[in-house]
Amino acid sequence: MKRPIWIMSASFVAIGCVAPTEQSESETLALGSIDHTAGSQVRLHEGTAIDVRGADALVVQTPGCDVSSHQGSVNWASAANAGAKFSYIKATEGTSYKNPYFAEQYQGCRDAGLICGAYHFALPNTSNATAQADFFVDNGGGWSADGKTLPPSLDIEYNPYGSTCYGLSASAMVAWVREFSNRVKARTNRYPTIYTSTSWWSQCTGNNATFGTTNPLWVPRYGSSVGTLPAGWSYQTIWQHADSGPLPGDQDRFNGAPDRLQVFASTPD
Repeated sequence: MKRPIWIMSASFVAIGCVAPTEQSESETLALGSIDHTAGSQVRLHEGTAIDVRGADALVVQTPGCDVSSHQGSVNWASAANAGAKFSYIKATEGTSYKNPYFAEQYQGCRDAGLICGAYHFALPNTSNATAQADFFVDNGGGWSADGKTLPPSLDIEYNPYGSTCYGLSASAMVAWVREFSNRVKARTNRYPTIYTSTSWWSQCTGNNATFGTTNPLWVPRYGSSVGTLPAGWSYQTIWQHADSGPLPGDQDRFNGAPDRLQVFASTPD
């Protein structure tokens, strides 16, 4: 993957499918709504803190946000006026949930001049990675080198329904993430941005360090600085720094200036 040189330095081989280990998706669905958002489980497990601009922001940070069906009909013009330059929008979860507001939110985001992308909330114990990647790409998770589309994103975090790591060993989780990543790359010509917290990644992948050379990192850390990153990444591409603020949904910062954000959206892997 071509790494952007402007961002600070700090930090298609098929893989066999991993069989579900806890419950089927139909059983999971019976437990309740599956409209989980990027960071919803991170906040439950890791908490939040008051956000203050940290001293580690050594380059220009470009503001953005991420939304889901919880935001409903978003006033994107207002978001743009408040400074938003990009947004990730939840598209799918598992292999059955589709955000009913996705088309409206995505089109509104583009119409307001923001750079927009889609994310998928993973349920690694309910179906294999290829099935979830295909469901995602088929329902909003595509990519175009038009300078207006963020890479597709995989949201991999704490299990909302059971054991933290979805009943998978670290090696099985790494295999699942890699299979999803490779499938998205094969279909879109972009490796997905990986959304994950340092704590979850360390616990559930053994702090695997092999994705940093291919996948951009979108990391949640609700505090005054981004903190320690997962192994393999020397810098974050996007930092989700607060769960509320002047923009719709969660508050994010791209680690670079707006013109670098556009290049990030334009450059195939």
